[in-house]
Amino acid sequence: MTEAPYGEAIAIDPLVTRVLAPNPSPFTATGTQTHLVGRDALAVIDPGPDDPKHLAALIAAIGGRPVAAIVLTHTHRDHSPLARALAAETGAPVVGCAPLAIEDLGPRADAAFDFDYRPDRVLPDGETVNGEGWTLEAVATPGHTSNHLAFAVRETGALFSGDHVMGWSTTIVSPPDGDMAAYMASLERLLSREEDRIYYPAHGEAVENPRRLVRGLLGHRKQREGQILRLLAADVTAIPDMVTRMYAGIDPRLFPAAERSVLAHLIDLERRGAARAEGDAWRSA
Repeated sequence: MTEAPYGEAIAIDPLVTRVLAPNPSPFTATGTQTHLVGRDALAVIDPGPDDPKHLAALIAAIGGRPVAAIVLTHTHRDHSPLARALAAETGAPVVGCAPLAIEDLGPRADAAFDFDYRPDRVLPDGETVNGEGWTLEAVATPGHTSNHLAFAVRETGALFSGDHVMGWSTTIVSPPDGDMAAYMASLERLLSREEDRIYYPAHGEAVENPRRLVRGLLGHRKQREGQILRLLAADVTAIPDMVTRMYAGIDPRLFPAAERSVLAHLIDLERRGAARAEGDAWRSA
């Protein structure tokens, strides 16, 4: 197996350089990808976990150029903590998603929220941050987290999709903050954006036919919803039993994460009047 290129600055687009953080896991693929946008004054998107080696790699990739902004898609600990050290090194403002720090019930250490995230500027939907030759537009994409943003490069048609759409796996939607209805609505919004020619996610490879992938993700979630409704009709009422039937063949380490996404589906179905909770059991409405 080829060693992942941790710490290497790899040009993947005339305006984009990628640096991979050394935090691989079953939930992050090879690790969190930090993207540098621009040729002179830069934006640094999702600086990543608080890791001195990754900080040194980013400083080397920046190469003394000014940093116009450190930009965050969301505040999970594999994305935002290094923003503080990078801001101290570069003097750049931290901008992007709103602060969000709750007790996440998800199964992943990397998915816990960064309680110390303090942006200098929150970017609402449609707001921009600019540098020489590039304009990043915030695109609100709640679902994975309620504060999740994607960022579109107006000049090139690239979209930094964070964890909302990834190049290797579907994202986890983990209540109480993760919301399946919001996630689906955000996918529909991205599907309507014909201007986005390529996605650069925080995990996995670039997505070169993004609207086809988004259609597939919508179909996948609707298929999962159908599976859940059939299991409820068959009197399978416990989420772990649903996951065992729905996710046969996957790494058992992913079962707790799958349980969170199934719960998100059930909460959505309950709001729509198609399911109801009875203690820890779920039943058809």
